[in-house]
Amino acid sequence: MNDQSRVFLLQQYEVGLLLVGAIILAAAILPRLLSRQRRITAPLLYMAAGAVVFLLPGTPELPNLVDNAWWPMRLTELGVIVALTSAGLKLNRPFAWETWRISWRLLAVTMPLTIAATAALGWWAAGLLPASALLLGAVIAPTDPVLASDVQTTPPGEPDDSQARLALTTEAGLNDGLAFPFTNLAIAVALAGLAPAGWLADWLLVDVAYKVVAGTLVGLGAGYLLAKIIIGTPATRKMARTMTGVPSLSLTLIPYGAAELVSSYGFIAVFVAACTFRQYEADHDFQVKLHNFSEEIERVFVAVLMFLIGAYAVSGGLALLTPAMWLVVLATLFVVRPAAGLVGLAGTRLPWEKRWAIAFLGIRGIGSIYYLAYAVFHADFPDAGTVWALMLATVVISVVIHGLAARPAIEKVTPSVD
Repeated sequence: MNDQSRVFLLQQYEVGLLLVGAIILAAAILPRLLSRQRRITAPLLYMAAGAVVFLLPGTPELPNLVDNAWWPMRLTELGVIVALTSAGLKLNRPFAWETWRISWRLLAVTMPLTIAATAALGWWAAGLLPASALLLGAVIAPTDPVLASDVQTTPPGEPDDSQARLALTTEAGLNDGLAFPFTNLAIAVALAGLAPAGWLADWLLVDVAYKVVAGTLVGLGAGYLLAKIIIGTPATRKMARTMTGVPSLSLTLIPYGAAELVSSYGFIAVFVAACTFRQYEADHDFQVKLHNFSEEIERVFVAVLMFLIGAYAVSGGLALLTPAMWLVVLATLFVVRPAAGLVGLAGTRLPWEKRWAIAFLGIRGIGSIYYLAYAVFHADFPDAGTVWALMLATVVISVVIHGLAARPAIEKVTPSVD
């Protein structure tokens, strides 16, 4: 083929660049266009766009998620840690029992109940093998810091009087790290079998105790040191004054890399580091600049990843689901999470409408994709394709339902003072 005949030949690489550029442009424009309406959210539109584009004839075949787990694992990993930094920098209130009392209930009661109930449904109704059922519970349980911006607390420098928003923000920030022990438990069962003698001691000592504590300590240390360096260093040169948001990448990557190097949980380290950084000279204007920069990067990841979710949803990603499996998905979102949330919040002084809002708004999203890709990459799950389909269906329905309901629900229960 001569060069002239190649002039109008479409190349996937160039088409991909054009598509990514359009998605990034949408990530920059859509939040402003949608700021005055309360229903449709940007992630919902990105997902719909992905579905529409991949329904068109001539679109390329997407890689199989079971056989190619590395790239979704790494892509979603970056998206989650950027979102964790943004969420941590939103927390205007200091570390205190009063600040976290609702969050601990959601983490210590609601999350384990959700894992257990979802795993039971996956085994009984969806016919999953025990390891895969446990994996389904582990990946579905964490709420998503990436897609939860509509229900999160306010950015630095703005009034923060909503206990409901605070609870949902801190829950999303920490349960993405605390889902790791249960994901590792599913991997251990897949590798060693159901007999606890093959994995229980190592799982409790390493995956639960050491990795959680080490990740927390790394986050505390990294957050404090980076605050001393970034905020404590005067911006005397023009370059230092103009790159005011760029250090947020260091606040994301350094804690994560350090925690992973000592074989702990990087997600916990990133969120704790951002929270620690936020409390160092909390009124400094640098806090706002770092948060805004992190949020801009987060929007790009949201746009790209939600586009891909929509693409996979219409490209055979849901083909393995039976009617019973669809019922499992619906039960997980509309029965298991709300019921587990209400159990976790039982005995609190929160009004019932706030309990219902917190229990219902457990948005599932990109964190679930990361955990499933991580597990499939590290162990062989014979019915991994079915788990992928169940997880994708859960995320799609969550994005649609929670996306439509999030703003009205959270505004209804968050007056100026809780």
